[in-house]
Amino acid sequence: MPTWLEKMKRFGRKIGLNDEKGFAIAIFLALIIVSAVAVSYFVFFRPAPSGYSTICVLDSQNKAVNYPSVLVANQNSTFTVPVTVVNNMGGTAQYQVLVKITDDLTGTFPVNVQPFEAYNLTLGNGQSSQKSVSVTENQVGSYAVVFELWLYSQGSYQFTYDECVLNIQVIS
Repeated sequence: MPTWLEKMKRFGRKIGLNDEKGFAIAIFLALIIVSAVAVSYFVFFRPAPSGYSTICVLDSQNKAVNYPSVLVANQNSTFTVPVTVVNNMGGTAQYQVLVKITDDLTGTFPVNVQPFEAYNLTLGNGQSSQKSVSVTENQVGSYAVVFELWLYSQGSYQFTYDECVLNIQVIS
């Protein structure tokens, strides 16, 4: 029984190609067929991407450029930043945003301190929500303001491992 390669060589000879050219044509055609099969697999059977959520913190001009970094204790110790949550989970999702301040960010996330603010929101797929969050710190030192995103799933809020951190310095 002749192999596929031999059939391609015979075809090459019929159209006037010698053995070397026929062999090259056979390999070229085999590569085209394999490529077509691979491409069609990814076009028709590719897995759907998994859903995701995201959180971002912007500056007062709704850009990711000019974040507050230095505060003056008891004078200019408050700042406000817009926090945006985006739902791309494929359906409606319930979220909780926890805002925490810590002077020790050496551990893992979620940060093991009590939040000074928490808010809940529900978003449809592809929707986003923005909320202005005010942060006040009057104790002199270096701090990290952490915005953690939690997703309601299986009867409780689960940490999404999506967070934003703003480093601030409070001076006197």
